[in-house]
Amino acid sequence: MRVPGRALCRLLSVVLFAATAFTLPAMAQTVPAPEHGMSAAAPAADARIAALEKQNADLATSVAAAQSAGDNAWMLVSAALVLMMSAPGLALFYGGLVRRKNILGTMMQTFAMMGVITVLWAVCGYSLAFGENTGVLGSFIGSFHNVFLHGVGLIPDGTYVTTVPLQTFMVYQLMFAIITPALITGSIAERVKFSGILAFLVLWAIFVYSPMAHMVWGKGGLLNAALGGKFPCLDFAGGTVVHVTSGVSALVFCLYLGKRKGFPKEPMPPHSLVLSFIGAALLWVGWFGFNAGSALNASSLATSAFVATHFGAAAAACGWTIAEWIKHGKPTALGAISGAVAGLVGITPAAGFVTPISALWIGLLTGIFCFLMVFIVKNKFGYDDSLDAFGVHGAGGTFGALLTGIFANSAINPILGKGHATGLLEGNAHQLLNQAVGIGLAWVISIVGTLVLLIVVDKTIGLRVSAEDEATGLDLSQHGEEGYHAEPAY
Repeated sequence: MRVPGRALCRLLSVVLFAATAFTLPAMAQTVPAPEHGMSAAAPAADARIAALEKQNADLATSVAAAQSAGDNAWMLVSAALVLMMSAPGLALFYGGLVRRKNILGTMMQTFAMMGVITVLWAVCGYSLAFGENTGVLGSFIGSFHNVFLHGVGLIPDGTYVTTVPLQTFMVYQLMFAIITPALITGSIAERVKFSGILAFLVLWAIFVYSPMAHMVWGKGGLLNAALGGKFPCLDFAGGTVVHVTSGVSALVFCLYLGKRKGFPKEPMPPHSLVLSFIGAALLWVGWFGFNAGSALNASSLATSAFVATHFGAAAAACGWTIAEWIKHGKPTALGAISGAVAGLVGITPAAGFVTPISALWIGLLTGIFCFLMVFIVKNKFGYDDSLDAFGVHGAGGTFGALLTGIFANSAINPILGKGHATGLLEGNAHQLLNQAVGIGLAWVISIVGTLVLLIVVDKTIGLRVSAEDEATGLDLSQHGEEGYHAEPAY
């Protein structure tokens, strides 16, 4: 066989030439340039290095801009999802559970919050909840620094958000402020004046919700686990702020107002479980914005909260249904959707602190617990919590907040690895005490604040409709219209 000597020599020449071509520029960068010389290698190398540094800086800027855009998009979508929880979600859920003569009146109570609380939030609500307060009351309530949204602009503030505009954070928190007072209306359905409930809920948003939101989520708040609170209470998305406050206030409200005429002797079944079923499904979907959006960015923490939310709701729906099946012999659609909502409530404070398997346990236990509260405790004491606002939100929020202190895992949320509290299963029993302090404050503020406000509104505007108006229904007596019209006979 003939050896291709010339071809081999040519190949070696090409390799040596290529190696020299790639090596010389690197050597030119490492050889120091003389102080006085004619060589242009050093200036060329400096220019190349400067170009690379600029390219890296531009890349970092592009990455930061992309992250900011992605976070902002997720936060705006989450805000829209939480608003969807109010109407149509809660409006349909509550509306289907009342008698047909009260559907519009019930839905209007939720829809009104979308308008009235938005205006209130812009004027002073946001400032009272999240305005920095360095005064004596700074641990309990915000300041007036941000009234009329002063200083709430289109850049991150560095405290609450670092990658999205502060205005995005503001409007996201607004959606929480809208749905929270609306939850209370479930306990006093079918017997309250529209003017009275409107006045009460506006005052409640100022004197109960805003202080609680500041204590748990505001800078310097007494219970804030991330921003220097003295009693770090873990509440990722509103177990104490939203559900305990609204649920306990709902119980006080229904006890103050009294039972519906004919309750419990007359049957008062839901007029349309189909509407309630659709509303519950919308609540489940919207709750992803409620919990996963509370990560305040499109991060792995948002993923964890998203998964925990879904797992908690699913397990609770199963837990309530099984308990009902055992007690009553049949699983009902109302029980399944009530269980799902109870699970969503229970997982809310824990969503950003627990593993998926812990979320299953929290959901299962909360579903069973809320079932017992509705069918045993409520029946034993005989109070008329019309749509079980306390049995689901008050009881579920309290139970979920306690379970958060047990299952919180430092591998899930960064703040738990910075000297802040982990859960009982990680050996920190003290966190249960902090959770109890947060729950206790929420109960006290809700009971005292609600009772005072009820007395004030009742003595000035009035709360309960007349017996005649109650018999007629809220739709006609309060709004002059009907949700349904009978087909004319031909």
